[in-house]
Amino acid sequence: MSQPHIPPHLDADPWADLRAYTAARLALGRAGASLPTAEVLRFGLAHAQARDAVHIALDTAVLQAELAADGFDTLLAHSAAPDRGSYLARPDLGRRLADDSAARLRNHATTSGCDLLLVIGDGLSSLAVARNARPLVAEIRRGLPAGWTLGPVVIATQARVALADEIGQALGARLVAMLIGERPGLSSPDSLGAYLTWAPQPGRSDAQRNCISNIRPEGLGYAEATRRLWWLCAEARRLGLTGVALKDNSDSALPGADTPPALPAADGQAQDHQ
Repeated sequence: MSQPHIPPHLDADPWADLRAYTAARLALGRAGASLPTAEVLRFGLAHAQARDAVHIALDTAVLQAELAADGFDTLLAHSAAPDRGSYLARPDLGRRLADDSAARLRNHATTSGCDLLLVIGDGLSSLAVARNARPLVAEIRRGLPAGWTLGPVVIATQARVALADEIGQALGARLVAMLIGERPGLSSPDSLGAYLTWAPQPGRSDAQRNCISNIRPEGLGYAEATRRLWWLCAEARRLGLTGVALKDNSDSALPGADTPPALPAADGQAQDHQ
C-alpha cells in the first residue's frame, strides 16, 4: 500500500505511516499552527455524512421490496415516536410500539411462534440499514441450522434496540435479533449492529442482550457476523439466556483456533447507546 503524500510545505508527521492501515483520524499533519485545508474539508465531509446517516429517513418501501424479491415475508412496525425529532429527544418512545403497530403484529402472531425473529430497525443510521441489512439477512438465512425456524422480517422505524422486545413477544419469538443502525462515527457512518435477546418481552435490560457490532464490509463481514450470531443463538437456546452470562466464545469453535482474533472496532461506537 502506497504511503500518503505529504506536500513539501507541510511538516511531516512521524505517525504518517500508520495511515496506510486505518481509517482513524491520525497523523493529519499541520500547516503552521493549523490543520491542512484538505484535512479540514475531509472532517467536514465525514461530519456531514454522519449527520445525514442519523437524519435521513429509511426508505422502507425499497427495503421491503428488496426483501420480498429475496423471498422473505415482511411486516412493518413503528415505535411510539411520531417523528425524528421526538425519536432523538425521547429515547423512551423509540423503545415501545405505537398502538396500531402493536395491534397489527398481534394479529399476525401464530400459535407456534418462531425460533428466531429478525427485526430491522433504522436506529441512528438509516445508511447502515440501506447498505447492510439485505445482504446480512440473506446470509443469516443461508446459515439457518436444521430444526430452526425464522419468523417474518419486521422492518421497524424510529426504533431503539429495546423495541425488538415488544415485537418479539407479540410474534411469539423465542429469540429476537435486532439489526439496527448504530450511532455513526467519523469513519463509519454505515455500521450495523445485531442485538440478540432470549425470551423477548418489555422490561429486558441491555445486560440481557448480546451485541455483534460494526457489521459492514469495512468492519465485521456478513459471513463472520452470521457465524457469530448462530453460535450465540445455539448457546442461548442451550442455556436459556442471553446477555452477560453468555460469553461469545465462538472463536473457540474455529479449526485450529488458539487465541481469538480481535474484532474490528468502529470509530466512536458504543454497544449500549440505543
